[in-house]
Amino acid sequence: MTAASVFYDAVLATIGMKPVFFETHERGYAGPDGRVTVFVVTPYNGQEATFGNGTQFMFYAPDKDGVQAFHETALRCGGTDEGAPGPRDYHPDYFGAYARDLDGNKLNVSVSLEGKR
Repeated sequence: MTAASVFYDAVLATIGMKPVFFETHERGYAGPDGRVTVFVVTPYNGQEATFGNGTQFMFYAPDKDGVQAFHETALRCGGTDEGAPGPRDYHPDYFGAYARDLDGNKLNVSVSLEGKR
């Protein structure tokens, strides 16, 4: 859990989230509204953590700089690149990036540029 905590403390801080719930086998992260919306837990069955093929966790950044910082921090903290920050053809106002965490979970961070140009 320690490596995952260090990773997620740094990465989620780039989009305004911080750890607010601490137990031996879990850590909860909240955004500025104080609501815990992300938990990092040790698998209850005692087995090694694995990722879900076809699964991704989505986060929203406040702006393009937040997307960039999230991606850069994920890579600096040991994650792997799954798609550099930039526009995608999902919709005209989309700007996002992809990375994998230490256990191989796919992370997506994005912002809608509508009204932010």
